[in-house]
Amino acid sequence: MLYHSLNHQSPAVDFRTATIQGQAPDGGLYFPETIPRFSADFLLQLKTLPAAEVAYQVMAPYVGDTIPEDELRRICAETVNFPFPLAPITEQVAALELFHGPTLAFKDVGARFMSRCLGYFSRQETAPVTVLVATSGDTGGAVADGFLGVEGVQVVILYPAGKVSPLQERQLTTLGQNITALEIQGNFDDCQRLVKQAFADVDLMQQQRLTSANSINVARWLPQQIYYCLAWQQWQHQLPPVVAVPSGNFGNLCAGLLAHVSGLPVAHFVAACNANDAVPAYLLSGEYAAKTAVATISNAMDVGNPSNFGRILALFEAEHTRITGLMTGYSITDAETEQTIQQVHAETGYLLDPHGAVAYRAMEQYLSENPTPQGGFLLETAHPVKFREVVEPLLGEAVPLPTALEPLMQRPIERVPLPAEYAALREFLLNR
Repeated sequence: MLYHSLNHQSPAVDFRTATIQGQAPDGGLYFPETIPRFSADFLLQLKTLPAAEVAYQVMAPYVGDTIPEDELRRICAETVNFPFPLAPITEQVAALELFHGPTLAFKDVGARFMSRCLGYFSRQETAPVTVLVATSGDTGGAVADGFLGVEGVQVVILYPAGKVSPLQERQLTTLGQNITALEIQGNFDDCQRLVKQAFADVDLMQQQRLTSANSINVARWLPQQIYYCLAWQQWQHQLPPVVAVPSGNFGNLCAGLLAHVSGLPVAHFVAACNANDAVPAYLLSGEYAAKTAVATISNAMDVGNPSNFGRILALFEAEHTRITGLMTGYSITDAETEQTIQQVHAETGYLLDPHGAVAYRAMEQYLSENPTPQGGFLLETAHPVKFREVVEPLLGEAVPLPTALEPLMQRPIERVPLPAEYAALREFLLNR
């Protein structure tokens, strides 16, 4: 498997090079030159395969011969060694719970897979690799946990000051060792811009071995296909599901679309966005325009110019009618998000986090306009405890902290404040 840049100004590379570089030298995202198809046997046996085997079958074509089979099987097994239950909410809507990993967020899957791949590749390197990553919330914690203590790898996380939840911030700033958190005086788009500028800085790249752990990195993005397959294992209806995906940078939804193009049965995708509606606006008009990010209570989706949308365009050769035939987008307000959390909890007892609530509301809208007998499921991407300051006032009661996170609350916070200026980031990276 080779990967080409979506800017088409860099040579094609293998999985190892794409993972280590993160972004192509021409500033483009890497994209697979061919899309693998799931075999008929795999789809026939999928309902009964162990999760580790599903993960291996999905990822092997993308990794190629860059990792030996026994190593890749170990990596895949460690990536999915926690539950992915499909929990019913109503007769029409279920939630694929992706928050049972170590940092209570869906990004544990991609971060664990990538960290173990990079750990394997770093054995062959003489100089340390620095993972440079921007986060709007959960990515940073998942990356920090996944890479903690990995030899030969340093991690630098950029996050927007005051725009992640207190628990998310603790997951970024309290681990120490090879993890450094930079508190950027700006929004997520500023953080993402700074990371992209660093990768485009030829002089810096020659002095530092930088890679990214955002979903711009193929090793973070591609493994997200796995849990769509694990959801299909649990799907009880004959007809394929509608799938609602909380969407910010669009790596998650793009991975689902990729799995579908590879053969996974899905009736339709719902792109569930908050007030940051660049993609829903494109789906309506056919014209894409980046927007300035708006702060919301579903902060991990506060992205005005989603990087991975370019991959969706590439997957469907930028044909608007093909994309809209498979995907519908909705923009959900904070008020609607809060109302949904309250209403669903009162009526069903199920507690959604703000991102899951956006997806639930978007799913409701889609099903009201397109009734189906089978309904579908949403991706519940984070545990509601990560957003206690939003959820608890709506419920009038406390959301218990899982015991696994209690030590986190006792550790001191360590972070480096920086302005949203590339010169400051460059100086930090060169002088640390």
